[in-house]
Amino acid sequence: MTTDIEIARAATLRPITEVAGRLDIPADAIAQYGTDKAKLTAPFLASLEGKPDGHLILVTAINPTPAGEGKTTTTVGLGDALNRIGKKAAICIREPSLGPCFGMKGGAAGGGHAQVVPMEDINLHFTGDFHAITSAHSLLSAMIDNHIYWGNALEIDQRRIVWRRVVDMNDRALRQITTSLGGVSNGFPGESGFDITVASEVMAILCLATDLDDLQRRLGDIIVAYRRDKSAITCRDIKADGAMTVLLKTAMQPNLVQTLENNPAFIHGGPFANIAHGCNSVIATRSALKLADYVVTEAGFGADLGAEKFFNVKCRKAGLKPKAVVLVATIRALKMNGGVAKEDLGAENLEAVQEGCANLGRHMENLAKFGVPAIVAINHFTADTDAEIEAVKAYVAERGGEAVICRHWADGGAGAEELAGKLVALIDTGKADFKPLYPDSMPLFDKIETIAREIYRADGVTADKAVRDQLAAWEKAGFGDLPVCMAKTQYSFTTDPTRRGAPDGHTLEVREVRLAAGAGFIVVICGQIMTMPGLPRVPSAENIGLDDAGKVVGLF
Repeated sequence: MTTDIEIARAATLRPITEVAGRLDIPADAIAQYGTDKAKLTAPFLASLEGKPDGHLILVTAINPTPAGEGKTTTTVGLGDALNRIGKKAAICIREPSLGPCFGMKGGAAGGGHAQVVPMEDINLHFTGDFHAITSAHSLLSAMIDNHIYWGNALEIDQRRIVWRRVVDMNDRALRQITTSLGGVSNGFPGESGFDITVASEVMAILCLATDLDDLQRRLGDIIVAYRRDKSAITCRDIKADGAMTVLLKTAMQPNLVQTLENNPAFIHGGPFANIAHGCNSVIATRSALKLADYVVTEAGFGADLGAEKFFNVKCRKAGLKPKAVVLVATIRALKMNGGVAKEDLGAENLEAVQEGCANLGRHMENLAKFGVPAIVAINHFTADTDAEIEAVKAYVAERGGEAVICRHWADGGAGAEELAGKLVALIDTGKADFKPLYPDSMPLFDKIETIAREIYRADGVTADKAVRDQLAAWEKAGFGDLPVCMAKTQYSFTTDPTRRGAPDGHTLEVREVRLAAGAGFIVVICGQIMTMPGLPRVPSAENIGLDDAGKVVGLF
């Protein structure tokens, strides 16, 4: 079978100036990175203010399984399909993290004949945005240590430094570390730890900031430590916000590439949805909405994580009004949710499909709570049988929805034309009436409980007194109106990754809460989720290398 990377290499890429022209972006409004990648310039971005917005479509999915769902593939295929039916459309997705590329998940450039290209560049260093974010984060870490070394005028309590370090790689050995060993010249020993770059508050800030001034303000608001009296010390107090903004100046500009069918694709920012807010940048989405009539974006992992945060965090903060949702499912994943082992997925199993549809139905019910109409996209695999497909369509129809079979992996945009047409018709009905799940004024713990009960269908929430006291203290300090960003396993509605389907009667265990004052949300860490992933027993990196011609092999 032809691999994704082979399909990508066989594509005929158009000059990025030509791709930009499809959105009426002049050549002098982009900064080119070779012939096939570019960034939109800051003056051009500013010139878009005041223009009317196109229609925003979210692509989300059922809970992920090893069988695969295909959100990014569907996002790309749908964007191509909208262009094929005569609509001016663009897609907005996240940049891949190096950690999953060399770990287990792989890249995030789509698959088959629904990819963004150049695939290797996008999945590796791309335009350097992640390196800039890592460097800006590391600069702040260094300046905190340096401030303490040279007398600690701000009276930082070293026991209360809350700013961790980051690296864009899965490295479990760095989760908890001791710093400044080796003598007086190296500073004062202390405890710290690493998160993966996509979990950095700097990443979240870059993805939520509207311009450079907003970026620097948010960076300045980051709380890095506390004094003995528990008063907060910010990045602005450390005087790192200006230099960090300089490091992030170019990274703030959205990246423009193309699909295999030469349609425009914005790829910018990359927070994970299981440990961060899981959406591409606000500045890329807003720009695309000014340039295209239809914008297709994705939110990471299942709808219980990515879509919930897209609505409650990104749309709330950016004032976005999505018009429709695509909920992606595969027959294979539904069978896994119905209890079938991965090695047995090739055999027809109607009972397992029907059992697994409970997961799909739960997500349909949840999405309806945000007031945005949804269509189910069945991402087709060759082993799917007609009876299995009809079973899913019937299940969705019984619940007042519609399911559409999509073959974009094999056929590109042509395989998603039916989905594109139905979405246009759905948007034209004007049914969308977006609303967040909870108001800003709701107490923080009540917001956590609302998501737990309404989205995860938990009976309740457990949290230590220290967690509840911390939330109360943040409310007293003026942070009570912030949304909450849940960090939870992506594999289940519960905190147990092995519980597939649509379980209820469970309890959400809150382990820790972190204030992201610059990003503007509270991170709620649940169960055993880690903000620094580890590599699997056999990481993908073992199969990645260069062939005799110097081309990358093993990347997916």
